[in-house]
Amino acid sequence: MASFIETTVLSFGANGDGLVLIDDKPAYIPQTVPGDHLKLRYDAARHVELIDILSASTDRVDPVCTLFGSCGGCAMQTTARPALLDWKTGLVRHALSRAGFETVPSIDAMQVSTESRRRIDLAFQRQPGKIILGLHRRHGDVVDMTECHVIDPTLFALLEPLREVLGALGAVTGGGDLQINLYSSGPDILIATDAALAPTDRVKLAAFGRTHKIPRISWRSKRRPSEGFEIVAQQGPVFHDFGAVKLSPPPGGFLQATNQSETAIADAVLAALPALNRRDPIVELFAGFGTLTVPLAQKGRVLAYEGHYEAISALKSGAVGQRIETTHRDLTRQPLIAKEFSKARVIVLDPPHGGALSQMEHIARSGVEDIIYVSCSPQALQKDSQLLHKAGYEVLSVSVIDQFLWSTEVEAVVCFTKSKKRLSRRQT
Repeated sequence: MASFIETTVLSFGANGDGLVLIDDKPAYIPQTVPGDHLKLRYDAARHVELIDILSASTDRVDPVCTLFGSCGGCAMQTTARPALLDWKTGLVRHALSRAGFETVPSIDAMQVSTESRRRIDLAFQRQPGKIILGLHRRHGDVVDMTECHVIDPTLFALLEPLREVLGALGAVTGGGDLQINLYSSGPDILIATDAALAPTDRVKLAAFGRTHKIPRISWRSKRRPSEGFEIVAQQGPVFHDFGAVKLSPPPGGFLQATNQSETAIADAVLAALPALNRRDPIVELFAGFGTLTVPLAQKGRVLAYEGHYEAISALKSGAVGQRIETTHRDLTRQPLIAKEFSKARVIVLDPPHGGALSQMEHIARSGVEDIIYVSCSPQALQKDSQLLHKAGYEVLSVSVIDQFLWSTEVEAVVCFTKSKKRLSRRQT
């Protein structure tokens, strides 16, 4: 038998759903905002249904996209953007608090603008007479991206012609994946399909590249991703500018989600550096193809480590003449041990979403005075920074960058230090 309850949303859950208590037990209601007063129906199996929003939170707004609620790309468009940034800032502060840091300085926070994302990962599915191209709905199939207020208009304009060319490919027998990075040289496309490309498919992709001025189109097998990628059509050079340095990223290379966030993250990292001379060694871990390496090289001598061979090769090729030394090394399987940091003046790391626990154990024992951690996961930040807390580090500065609008994802740059001199100037 169903029961009814009126209750108020207390906070957000980890997936961006509103948290309420029913019989003192948590329940999560999608598309609700802290402060919303709700009428709910629930049964003995704790299946909960939203009947009505009796009164709206002051932080509730109307979604800007007609696909909200079906497309899986944005979970929190009913929340005002300032409130969303405050929540994400709180996630980072809470992670550091749970890691043991009782004193956390005031947090600098920024949020990117709409229609600014230059890196997108989409799925596509062949249906009778058409191609569906977009994002998966939550636990469901692909929703056609006919509207988007997040991605750069240059990328959105490519989606319809991409539907046409994908529909013409014999390799698209069912579904596949598509990644587009908007580099300085233009859009770079990586397609993954179950079946191999036929010669006629390659001709069609080359024609597509010429028509739409796509410098490079690459392909990989969706079934065998470990086999790597193949460049199937190239109309010109592929490059991305980091100041005066021009690097050639590999297909599918990592790029910060927006140009604004790339600048904000680099600025926060540079601001967190201790006083250096230009010969001081900066050890950079998980360097990618140079998003942070090049700016860091303006401050000191960078020893960059990266496990992805194509990425570190691109950095090595483009960093000629810079104060950058590159090493290909899988830091998950073969982390740098404590004594390998003996000459480091500062360590900078930007690990993957799961964090870098095995590497952090050695960093914590290294004795290096300053650690700058770029985080894309508060959970990983908490887990990894616990080791630094136990080793006697304190938090010097924190920056939060909201580069994934209306999502639960948040980026942070945290500086940990043992320097009493630097800590004495910390703003709390």
